[in-house]
Amino acid sequence: MDLDKVQSALQDASLDGWLFYDHHGRDPLAYRILGLDPKAHVTRRWWYFVPAKGEPRKLVHRIESGRLDSLPGEKQAYSTWQEMEAVLQAMLAGATRIAMQYSPRNAVMYVGMVDAGTVEMLSGFDKTIVSSADLVSRFEAVLTKSQVASHYMAQKKVDAILEEVWREIGSRLRGEGTDEFAMVTWLQNALQREGLVWEHGPNVSVGPNAADSHYEPSPESARRIERGSFLLIDIWGKLANDPDAVWYDITWTGVVDRAPAEEEQRVFEAVRDARDAAISLVESRFQAGQPIAGWEPDRVAREVITSRGFGDWFTHRTGHNIGTELHGAGAHLDDFETHDERQILPMTCFSVEPGIYLPGRFGVRLEVDMITTDHGAAVTGKVQRELVRL
Repeated sequence: MDLDKVQSALQDASLDGWLFYDHHGRDPLAYRILGLDPKAHVTRRWWYFVPAKGEPRKLVHRIESGRLDSLPGEKQAYSTWQEMEAVLQAMLAGATRIAMQYSPRNAVMYVGMVDAGTVEMLSGFDKTIVSSADLVSRFEAVLTKSQVASHYMAQKKVDAILEEVWREIGSRLRGEGTDEFAMVTWLQNALQREGLVWEHGPNVSVGPNAADSHYEPSPESARRIERGSFLLIDIWGKLANDPDAVWYDITWTGVVDRAPAEEEQRVFEAVRDARDAAISLVESRFQAGQPIAGWEPDRVAREVITSRGFGDWFTHRTGHNIGTELHGAGAHLDDFETHDERQILPMTCFSVEPGIYLPGRFGVRLEVDMITTDHGAAVTGKVQRELVRL
């Protein structure tokens, strides 16, 4: 933990302090931000309070009194719940507005780690508990220059693999043919060859399967890829030899050996224009030095798709934060699944991926990644402008 940075962030946010709390490893964010061992055996409650100014304070159970010894600050211990509450109240004396991993109405559930009863107890001490969501973004989502470089290294490799897989599908169709799962296996081999790792997936979806935004082909369920097929390919990866590497994540769509149908083209254009509207909003805000919250690009993209008559079929958020985890701890582009009021911060990465999914027919998702800086924002890889035609 960088105490100076944490206290500077608290002062910028006009907060009196940040209270970390855990029991049985319920708050992985606390362990990452404080630099604690996430595998530590924690069976009793611990508390760590970082004031905006001054020395941090620790409260641990006597049975597990060493759990916070790696952190700076004065340590106190408790045994009974009555003693814990009394010491905690005294420890927080002088602080009123306190950040915790809490979200009002659980609106941003990604940071909602603190249980309602704990918030009630602290409210009983006349403390105002506010969300640490933007603080978490600052310490979890902001990337270093080397992390940004790792993203661009993955981008070059994944973009090249994507170009190659389209050619491979075309080649196989001129021979014995192929199916979704066979091409997923091909993509996995290509990622491994390029020194990249991936989570579950990647994904190759044909026709009606592309209308399921979380479809995963298996050997048993895989559809054949044939002349006339509609295809969606979603691929993601990061450098295998770097634990701090940042993911690159993209989705493209295309048709096989034919021109797109009129409806396919209309859906594609609606998704493309929605994606570009979200990108443009982020770019313009950062260029002007104006703040932007995660919900705003989602709303802009959703308005485009709704205006084209497909609003009911855009069934997920517009994008997610990207870091060392594929779905990171920073602001998501979301005014649909949540109302994400977290600020999109400089030196963060996120996807922009609106989609339209027509059940039983086909789906279009067009995904790019963006990285922001103090002075601007930009898409990091290739951008699909027209449906791929094999």
